[in-house]
Amino acid sequence: MKSLYDVMQLLKRYGTIIYTADYSADLGLMEEEIKELYRLQFITAKEYATAMLILRQKKSEYDKK
Repeated sequence: MKSLYDVMQLLKRYGTIIYTADYSADLGLMEEEIKELYRLQFITAKEYATAMLILRQKKSEYDKK
């Protein structure tokens, strides 16, 4: 997993598609979904850590604008 697109594809694999037309809100919702998938043990610790890192980087980049 290397990009936001990869995170979105991971969520899509579990039936979750997030699009609210608010980029910041989308990132927050994706973060919550990733946490839930990890809590329910659908994804590995490595997938969780990588996805969260990507989401937080994107959120940081967006907030700087």
